[in-house]
Amino acid sequence: GGLYGNTLALDRIMEMARTEPAKVDVVFNGDFNWFNIDPASFAKINVTVLHHIATRGNVETELAHDDDTDGCGCAYPDWVADDVVNKSNQIMRSLRDTAMEHGVLRQRLAALPMHLVAQVGGTKIAIVHGDAETLAGWSFAHEALSALTDDSNLRHYFEAADVPLFASTHTCLPVVKSVELRDGPGAIVNNGAAGMPNLKRTTFGLVTRIATHPRPHASAFNLRLRGLHIDLLKVEFDQRRWFDQFENNWPAMSPAHLSYFDRVVNGPDFTGPLFV
Repeated sequence: GGLYGNTLALDRIMEMARTEPAKVDVVFNGDFNWFNIDPASFAKINVTVLHHIATRGNVETELAHDDDTDGCGCAYPDWVADDVVNKSNQIMRSLRDTAMEHGVLRQRLAALPMHLVAQVGGTKIAIVHGDAETLAGWSFAHEALSALTDDSNLRHYFEAADVPLFASTHTCLPVVKSVELRDGPGAIVNNGAAGMPNLKRTTFGLVTRIATHPRPHASAFNLRLRGLHIDLLKVEFDQRRWFDQFENNWPAMSPAHLSYFDRVVNGPDFTGPLFV
């Protein structure tokens, strides 16, 4: 999740999938669009993603609408500054202008589900964009999960969905939360962003890998759960080329440059922990 229009990260993810020792199902759980306002990148991202399993995020949901009254649909919590919200809405308007020229792709994005259930090695996984309640929910954000002192509400999510594992994205920072369930261990895995750096002074994105066998790629975090290997794999794309693409679409003083330039270059002001 959270490719955010980064075509170089997309290429790297496809390359990583091809080098896996067994068959891979690649799932894009929303917000694969964001910075890709040039027509070529918009088409490449969406055509490629729609060849795989995909769910829509708030960005794709808003792109499918004909009006922009909901802005980016990000449902930002109170800790996000109003200026960030306003700039995100401006980014969304520019992206919508591009999307309006791709009517068939918009229709296909609108038809995507908001969530799905996968099964790996006999274990069910709820794949969501935001959290267990809403498409753009923030209950699975690092800020929310790291502040919890009681896991009872989380256990309710697992019981209602009848799964021991949630895979999420949306909130831009990675986090893994272990939850003890009635029938054994459970976890929430949020990859943060596949198409942007997730940790301070780094340049790689992160994707969630869930498999019955160990990873063949570099991992920022790994967990064993119910016989599964769960990793946050590093998506190491060409940072210089991505920076050039980003600035071609979003030059200095543009909304995305003002909001994301420092993160694109230096990573967010976040060092972890990933496991809370």
